[in-house]
Amino acid sequence: MGKKDKITEKKCRRVKRPDGLRMKTVMGYTFRDFMDAISSRYPKRICYRVFRTGEENDINYSQLVWYSESSASYLLSMGIGKGDKVAIIGESSPEWMIIYLAVVSIGAIAVPVLPDFSSRDMLAILKDSGAKCAAVNTKHYQKIESAEGVATIRLDDLVHIPSIPDGASFATAPGFPLRTEKIRRKELDASKPSENDTASIIYTSGTTGASKGVELSHMNILRTADLATDVYVRLSPGEKVLSILPMAHVYEFTIGQILPMMKGMEINFLGRQPAVSILLPALAEIRPHVMLSVPLLIEKVYRSAVAPVLKGEGRISKLAKNPLTKGFVMRTIGKKLKKTFGHRLKFFGIGGAPLDAEVESFLHAAHFPYAIGYGLTETSPLVAGCGSKHSDQKPGFIGKIVSDDSVILVNKNNEGVGEIAVKGPNVMKGYYNRPDLTSEVFTEDGYFLTGDLGYIDRRGRLAIRGRVKTMILGPGGENIYPEMIETLINNLDFVEESLVVPDNGGLLALIKIDINVMADKMRISIQEAHKEAEKYLASIRKDVNSQLAAFSKISSVKLQEKPFERTPTQKIKRFLYPKKEEDKDDKKG
Repeated sequence: MGKKDKITEKKCRRVKRPDGLRMKTVMGYTFRDFMDAISSRYPKRICYRVFRTGEENDINYSQLVWYSESSASYLLSMGIGKGDKVAIIGESSPEWMIIYLAVVSIGAIAVPVLPDFSSRDMLAILKDSGAKCAAVNTKHYQKIESAEGVATIRLDDLVHIPSIPDGASFATAPGFPLRTEKIRRKELDASKPSENDTASIIYTSGTTGASKGVELSHMNILRTADLATDVYVRLSPGEKVLSILPMAHVYEFTIGQILPMMKGMEINFLGRQPAVSILLPALAEIRPHVMLSVPLLIEKVYRSAVAPVLKGEGRISKLAKNPLTKGFVMRTIGKKLKKTFGHRLKFFGIGGAPLDAEVESFLHAAHFPYAIGYGLTETSPLVAGCGSKHSDQKPGFIGKIVSDDSVILVNKNNEGVGEIAVKGPNVMKGYYNRPDLTSEVFTEDGYFLTGDLGYIDRRGRLAIRGRVKTMILGPGGENIYPEMIETLINNLDFVEESLVVPDNGGLLALIKIDINVMADKMRISIQEAHKEAEKYLASIRKDVNSQLAAFSKISSVKLQEKPFERTPTQKIKRFLYPKKEEDKDDKKG
């Protein structure tokens, strides 16, 4: 492509659309348009880098698109075409994105599968989606080995494995490399998808039970990313992103991958699980400008490194409690925290689950560049968010609703809280092969019912109050939001996490105590700490109830010995609790 044909952002912004949408970084909302734009604008810039694997393994934007087009030509030769499903199973990597772009660029449909899913879940997804092919990492191949009629591509090196010879394994089996296939331009052009074609079917692993396949179009994903490229933070080509979340999750995919690529940024992978031993040196070496996380990471940092200092007996604690010096102390800690993240961080996105109120209060006071977003898989995912500037943040609120969306609150109560309903180009096409479920979540006038309860203030900022399905009716018909009670419990000493559920007409609080910290702080043995934890529950109940209205007081508490079971985005699977057989299982162990 010649220089005069370069797809500049200025050129994209001049595109006139019949629907009135104003483009920013692409000429159209298909992944082919996306690939054309990024390869034209940033051909030699590094797109992907894996931590400590050597610069020879870097992939620039031109290579990314070239490999994807070669792979797309190979897929066509396999008989995979428009509407066919290809599952992608593996941890985040450049190969993951290469095969994704290859699939969707020919009008086929990608089925991203979270690598934490069990074999049973993966096989169910392959069957339900009708996948003809699965690109799978060696690490996860055994989980889908028994799937019938599904061709396999080794995701580690993008090699098609027609069969595994005797004496070989999936890791060593010979095959046909996708990246070296000759690009057949006419075939690729003939298979170009339209904006409303389905790009992904994403199977959720929700907090309330069964998994559903969410159909997202090219328009859904690309419009969401394009719209957000200059709203929340100013991004520049060459700035660095540290990616630690699974690409199979739409939050990471849309906001952590597609959006930065639209701006020519360099995306860095750890190449392994984000344990502290690898994350800290990676932060020091990569020095990211942008990072996305679920709340659990920053909450752990706060509780392990910040809270003990602020709540301890030392000089810093006293200064932090003094209104005259509190601001200075918080900002000083914030600078040290920012230094831990590499000293260049300007956008730390938090999404996927609610952020603890105490942690957010600290981040705001510390002038840490955090930004909260709200959305669902069904909304591709962004519905509302705030920028990372201190003036954009308001603790307790998500931020303003994205400009494309119309958001209303359904069945509002006298406090102005109602179910959040969304209409806009980011809203899914529906649940795959489930018209019954699709009709349940859309109103007659086309609004998607999120299942979340929210409140919108006079400035148009959205706050989340809980889930419709988790809201509990009090004895007099009052609305009780268990998440708000859990926040009070989680902010108490030694509490790791908690869950409030209805039980026998009252409220039961399941509370997990950090026994090791309790033993260390009280200078007692682990066995003694277990006994103290049981006693401590009674004081927690009394303390929390003193802050609650009569109808929402906790009636009983119970020590949660094991960690709560969570979804891949770290939300507790509420539908599993309370476990009536839990005590029996513990005794057997």
